[in-house]
Amino acid sequence: MSERVLVTGARAAAALDIARDFARAGYEVHMADCVTARLSSWSRSVTRVHHYPSPVGDPAGFRTRLTALINELDPVLVVPACEEVFHLAALPSSDRLFQPPMALLRTLHDKALFAELCQGLGLSVPETHRLDQPADLAPFRAASQDWVFKARYSRFGQGTVVGPSPEQLDARAPLSGWIAQRRVAGREVSLYAVAQAGVVTAFAAYGSDWRLEGGASLTFDALEPALAATLLEQARALAAACGLTGQFACDLIVDAAGRPWLIECNPRATSGAHLLVGDGGLARAMLATPPTPTLPGVDGQHLLPAFLTFGLAMALRRGRLGDWWRQLRKGRDVAGRPGDRLPMLGAVIDGLAFMRAGVRMGLSTTAATTVDIEWNGEALP
Repeated sequence: MSERVLVTGARAAAALDIARDFARAGYEVHMADCVTARLSSWSRSVTRVHHYPSPVGDPAGFRTRLTALINELDPVLVVPACEEVFHLAALPSSDRLFQPPMALLRTLHDKALFAELCQGLGLSVPETHRLDQPADLAPFRAASQDWVFKARYSRFGQGTVVGPSPEQLDARAPLSGWIAQRRVAGREVSLYAVAQAGVVTAFAAYGSDWRLEGGASLTFDALEPALAATLLEQARALAAACGLTGQFACDLIVDAAGRPWLIECNPRATSGAHLLVGDGGLARAMLATPPTPTLPGVDGQHLLPAFLTFGLAMALRRGRLGDWWRQLRKGRDVAGRPGDRLPMLGAVIDGLAFMRAGVRMGLSTTAATTVDIEWNGEALP
């Protein structure tokens, strides 16, 4: 019998691609989530998708079920893909969890702490100030258009206020738990890395010409080698300084002079995983005995269901229908891979379910995808 792995966050396309890579490497792959993840349950690469309670709605039930599931499956590795990574940190200590400990997760996820970490390491990060009360906004009001205001714990750019007028800032005055970060104009790029004991074992640097408001990418293209090499050095510096084991990803802005500025970090899987899968190399990088070399990125990929809907609407609105068609023709779908196409239909159905949930809760579809798993700095029971 093949050794098993457990990949959580089965709702995410990145989680499914990670699962596929473990299957390609010869492992029996199980997945889990607190929603019906047809995207992953309809994949040929996945043995079974298990269910657990929402870590937000039922934290005790989540911990009990995950502990039992890990004991039942006895996986060699548990790989989180979404924000359940923070709730998994509250489980009894286990060397099978492929993630950093809670203290480091907090430092990386908290935008203020992450900026302070980068500054201490000599990495380029925009000037950042904590906002603990509305009165802290006063020094930024006169030049508010030069600043970005956002919650220290957030995702997908939710609630972010970019370069507002003083009046707009007054209307959106953030409360405790926000930051003001000096605005950097330029190109948005991202990096995704896997590390073992502070050593980067897999890496991808990518950008996208098709992003939803807030930054979520619909397409994924590998960056030019020189810029990718610069970002790799930043990833190595972060991993080494933190002694990091697990996945981490960073969003950056490359200014007009070509200098990349670190903006925020997600200590979990992101779309960069799509650029590294296919031959089991990403799976081996997570096991890494010994560490594998850095993996090359595969260019021109997209999340087809989202690109056919949100991407087409964006193309029509911006007069980019020709660009959209060229991207569609050249790219490869990350949900429905060759020989495993059914997950693409599962992604469509899952997306409709999140859309309905968002309408019911008064949230955007994007916010609805994380509301049952997200962590915003609160104490975990």
